[in-house]
Amino acid sequence: MTALEPSTTPGSSAPGGLVKSVVELDRVVIRLAGDSGDGMQLTGNRFTSETASFGNDLSTLPNFPAEIRAPTGTLPGVSSFQLHFADHDIMTPGDAPDVLVVMNPAALRANLSDLPGGGLVIADSDEFTPRNLAKVGYATNPLEDGSLDGWQLVSVPLTSMTLEALKDSGLGKKEAERSKNMFTLGLLSWMYHRPTEGTVRFLERQFRRKPEIAAANIAAFRAGFNYGETTEAFAVSYEIKPAPMAPGRYRNISGNQALALGLVAAGQRSGLPVFLGAYPITPASDILHELSRHKSFGVRTFQAEDEIAGIGAALGASFGGALGITTTSGPGVSLKSETIGLAVMTELPLVIVDVQRGGPSTGLPTKTEQSDLLQAMFGRNGEAPLPVIAPRSPGDCFDAALEAARIALKYRTPVMLLSDGYLANGAEPWPVPSTDELPDLRVDFATEPNGAAADGTPEFLPYLRDPETLARPWAIPGTSGMQHRIGGLEKADKSGNISYDPANHDLMTRLRQAKVDGIAADIPPTDVDDPDGDARVAVIGWGSTYGPIGAAVRRIRRSGRPVAQIHLRHISPFPADLGDVLRRYDRVVCPEMNLGQLSLLLRAKYLVDVQSHTQVRGLPFRAAELAAVVQDVIDSTTPNSTAPTGGTQ
Repeated sequence: MTALEPSTTPGSSAPGGLVKSVVELDRVVIRLAGDSGDGMQLTGNRFTSETASFGNDLSTLPNFPAEIRAPTGTLPGVSSFQLHFADHDIMTPGDAPDVLVVMNPAALRANLSDLPGGGLVIADSDEFTPRNLAKVGYATNPLEDGSLDGWQLVSVPLTSMTLEALKDSGLGKKEAERSKNMFTLGLLSWMYHRPTEGTVRFLERQFRRKPEIAAANIAAFRAGFNYGETTEAFAVSYEIKPAPMAPGRYRNISGNQALALGLVAAGQRSGLPVFLGAYPITPASDILHELSRHKSFGVRTFQAEDEIAGIGAALGASFGGALGITTTSGPGVSLKSETIGLAVMTELPLVIVDVQRGGPSTGLPTKTEQSDLLQAMFGRNGEAPLPVIAPRSPGDCFDAALEAARIALKYRTPVMLLSDGYLANGAEPWPVPSTDELPDLRVDFATEPNGAAADGTPEFLPYLRDPETLARPWAIPGTSGMQHRIGGLEKADKSGNISYDPANHDLMTRLRQAKVDGIAADIPPTDVDDPDGDARVAVIGWGSTYGPIGAAVRRIRRSGRPVAQIHLRHISPFPADLGDVLRRYDRVVCPEMNLGQLSLLLRAKYLVDVQSHTQVRGLPFRAAELAAVVQDVIDSTTPNSTAPTGGTQ
């Protein structure tokens, strides 16, 4: 049963004798849209939290403007939050909403084109005033002129009903109006049978120092719920049953939260203090905020005056024996590049988190993109190789952070961790792991001489390498007998002395590259999803394209056509078997949110004719779009094919 094929069951009688039916759905996509000051992100996050506690699988897509406060009621100021939840496993926040809730005319104009015909529009009719309509170019009121006849329209005076519910609250009109998002949340909670206790507790906790505000928001929330139960405007409510999940403890988590907790876990599993040196930048700032809450776990956060100071402090912390971390986005990586090169030269562990956004320059600060891959690979002067890792989902950011720390500590190298805005702000249910499931990241510091001088006197050789990993020893400053030179000038093999010798520079350059290349033997084989092993076409991706590619592949397989999905977490180095995997398939398609950066790398390294499919719209791919692209490739590979059917994402 799909969202378009509901099952209706008898409901209970509302006050006044109105009988409300309950419609069972297997999934639904809801988009909330309004002005930046309407609280759409908060409303969406609360609805998401209650949906997670109910047990549905879910995926979210927050979408908000870069301006702190664009002019009220204008298109640039529209903020939206999309939530896809289901009674089964899903991989994306949905291609298009089934339900669109709009708080003003600007929200309707900006989002209506995404709502399929027949979809439900819930609009705050109080905000469709002549002045607000004129701001976005409506000559007449679309709620009244018949232009929305192709959709199901429910006009609700959300603002005035909120004011009525709070008339005895003691709040002024402006303050009371701010609670209309909670009225909306209450209405949606009734419509989709969401729990309410968690939201009440959240509001009590959030406004514990302003009890009158907490009481007003709770009253508005309950008024919205009661309105849904009693009004004739909504004759049905909807039920989406919990999704089957493996036993365990789950929490709703965003990518930035998961990444921060992964770094905390890395500190605990390594036994090292965690030091974050960072400068606030969208969309990475929430990692700094989250880590700052965990001082009790040996985490120290330093908000530096700029990007260069942030990474300099982090690298200094690594030199001092901590797990050094710096977080940023693409523009910050550009500024940090010289210090990243210093980390390569000094061969110290350092985790550089790049939460990618639209570029170049300031670009699109609140929109997603994957355009920093080549910068991560090559954006430094000289031959300065480093490992590059990318998480595939919000929850996977936890595991990717642990993996980045593992490689940094084991191989004494800076590691680039490439998240993006879609993962950072999106959310999903995450199974909380037990401590014994996490890798052991403990390190041994150098405490004794490991060589001898020409006269036989014991001495410390800071660049005498481990024969297996090629990592150099890590000596904490102040350790007796472990004095050694540090800095950006080329190091002499073994001794670490400054060297301008051509042969030595060639040797050290090749050793640093060989160390990174050797990591390929220490990572899992390529992740290939090819159930029957008979696919002739494979779709390869990295990072957050995992979900849309997976949803597209599911669509095609339901049509009876075989197709493989290949996903890369490790991009530098590639898995050792990747070349052999790619050569199994007649055609390889690579969707990316850039202009073909991974395709360029794959073509160069493996001489495989990878077909690139790209977009740079600041939004994730839609599964239907990718399915159509891949189906065309399959059709051109295998004649007389049938088109894929639709379905869930």
